[in-house]
Amino acid sequence: MPTEIMLIIVLGLVVVAFAILFTFVPVMLWISAWAAGVKVGIFTLVGMRLRRVIPHRVINPLIKAVKAGLELSINKLEGHYLAGGNVDRVVNALIAAQRANIELTFERAAAIDLAGRDVLEAVQMSVNPKVIETPFIAGVAMDGIEVKAKARITVRANIDRLVGGAGEDTVIARVGEGIVSTIGSAKTHKEVLENPDMISQTVLKKGLDSGTAFEILSIDIADIDIGKNIGAGLQTDQAEADKKIAQAKAEERRAMAVAREQEMKAKVEEMRAKVVEAEAEVPLAMAEAFRSGNMGVMDYMNMKNVMADTDMRESIGKATDDGKDDENRRK
Repeated sequence: MPTEIMLIIVLGLVVVAFAILFTFVPVMLWISAWAAGVKVGIFTLVGMRLRRVIPHRVINPLIKAVKAGLELSINKLEGHYLAGGNVDRVVNALIAAQRANIELTFERAAAIDLAGRDVLEAVQMSVNPKVIETPFIAGVAMDGIEVKAKARITVRANIDRLVGGAGEDTVIARVGEGIVSTIGSAKTHKEVLENPDMISQTVLKKGLDSGTAFEILSIDIADIDIGKNIGAGLQTDQAEADKKIAQAKAEERRAMAVAREQEMKAKVEEMRAKVVEAEAEVPLAMAEAFRSGNMGVMDYMNMKNVMADTDMRESIGKATDDGKDDENRRK
């Protein structure tokens, strides 16, 4: 009985040992690698486990690369994995580049992948160019008419400029700037409508792909439309602004005239007050003249006669003027 128990314990330990071995050591992966002609030691796989590297994330892409005829070392693949890169994507990109006769080294592919760009998509775009469609971009011709144009940009990835090169947004912005500039240099909007290819030809000559991760192959105008009459709107706004300025200036002149009128009225009132004040002093002066003997009774009577004669003449002149006015009215 004790012998049977010991046998069971030994068998259990053996099973546990094999379970730990096959769990910690990827034996099946090691067998698959050797079967594919990839010589990798079992201790190398154990070292990957210790370095917290998932072995199949490195070994499977290595098997794929060897079968495709690429010469890659396991250390490079493991180093790229530890750097946070996608080993499988890089290997697929290298295989696609080899098939398309595109020169691409592992170091550059790894740099592109670590830069956050899809290196496999870049290789595929080098073989099969991509079409980028812009939204409607509005420009104003010299005659003031707004023209809206939508363009299709055919681009091919430039692998040499993928690291540090500008992306699609920059290409769209530069093409939009070229479209606005071309429309703005046209004398009339009819020129743009008659020859929409003038936009693409002008924009292509500007070398807008400089400093970007793409090479612009063609720019085609997909749609073109007429917008608002911007020139007329601006002229209307200018006329309205001029009108308001003129009204403000007229109001300013009116206010100044009213102020001058009030000032003149104040001066007239002041002069009248002085006249009244002077007239009030006349009787006092005459009384003083009588007392001092400078003026006699005859002098006073002569002055009264003159005043009466003057009043009579003014009355006659006023009556004559009124008669003439009545006669003019009757005529």
